[in-house]
Amino acid sequence: MVGQGLNSGTSVFIAHMGGSAAFAGVLAAVFSAAAAAARIVCGPLVDRAGRLRVMVGGAALLLAGTLVPAVSSNDAVFVVCRIVQGVGFSAATTASATAAADVLPLSRLGEGIGYYGLGQALAMSVGPALALFLVNTDPAANLYLGLAVIAALGLMLAALCRYERNPSRLPATAAYRRLHEEHRELEHGSARGGHATDPCAARVADNRQARGAAPEPSARGLGRFFELSALPGALPMVVLSPAFGFGIFFVGLYGTSLGVANPGLFYTLSALSMIAVRLKSKSFMDRVAPIKICTASTACGLAGFLLLFVAGSSDLAYYAAGILYGVCLGVSMPLNQAVAVKNTPAERWGAANALYLLASDVGIGVSSIVWGLVNDAAGFPATICCVMGCILAAWVVAWFSYPSTRREHKKA
Repeated sequence: MVGQGLNSGTSVFIAHMGGSAAFAGVLAAVFSAAAAAARIVCGPLVDRAGRLRVMVGGAALLLAGTLVPAVSSNDAVFVVCRIVQGVGFSAATTASATAAADVLPLSRLGEGIGYYGLGQALAMSVGPALALFLVNTDPAANLYLGLAVIAALGLMLAALCRYERNPSRLPATAAYRRLHEEHRELEHGSARGGHATDPCAARVADNRQARGAAPEPSARGLGRFFELSALPGALPMVVLSPAFGFGIFFVGLYGTSLGVANPGLFYTLSALSMIAVRLKSKSFMDRVAPIKICTASTACGLAGFLLLFVAGSSDLAYYAAGILYGVCLGVSMPLNQAVAVKNTPAERWGAANALYLLASDVGIGVSSIVWGLVNDAAGFPATICCVMGCILAAWVVAWFSYPSTRREHKKA
């Protein structure tokens, strides 16, 4: 919520302070570049240093980067703070996404990631609305003070994430617990001078089979920073996330241009629909083929943006689009993350989440520039058509990249 609030509120704050739109654009680009660069380091760091350390460190950086702009309006300070915010945001979100997958029972991994994804999706709806409210109060620096309070709360909650100290308290099929037991068995076997026929080696093999994992050689090249087996979930996300970027940066402006009475209600309704669909996720997330879920989510997204396209002066169509947009966002984000994680060995989940989140960062960051250019050149209707093209293209990518689809093709 802090990251999305900073992205939406900073440009308005700069305008209130008499700054230019160009400088606001530079700050947005600085944040995106810092966040993307940090993903390269944070993924393997989460796997090696531990989830708690990276999560707390990232939350602390995010808090510091949010507090300083409240007391300083120097341009150079703003640039540095945006870098700190981007690094902290990447570290905290990469570690928390990995921690969420660590503690879930294997049979409910998709459902659990869905609930975690609800938090991400709500942040993309509630964060901008909260930021716009705060920045329009007096003084505008309340934006940073209010978000700093939320960042401090996030830091305190991160400090309570201590499951790594006692993995035995996790569910028996949780990947982190099985990984811990595997390492312990290997250590015991080495201490006894054991070999592949020892009971401990058999238990290690059982754990790997339960996780669907196999011993892998040391990663090389890009594999040292990203888990390339997570690409089946990351590729659809990088194509789909520009659609969500339009929702974050331009839907409110579009509603204002249409004369909608309360453009912010779009975000409220989308948040409520996200909650509803996530509460229902138990019935389908781990039981229905991912491509079928993706198809339903794609249909909702296309229908939602089609309603925006034809909304005209109809407030009802604009608000209904928010509901369908919320369903698409609330399903597709956790779905693609679940595909990425399930296709990856547990010991590389940090690198897998880094790749997935980088895909989302890149898509949303690029869209903030591209959609602005398209809108200035051709207007909102043309931009919305391009957004719908991204949604449809993401489904095509998912059809060919999702593991279950590939297996079906091989069997055919």
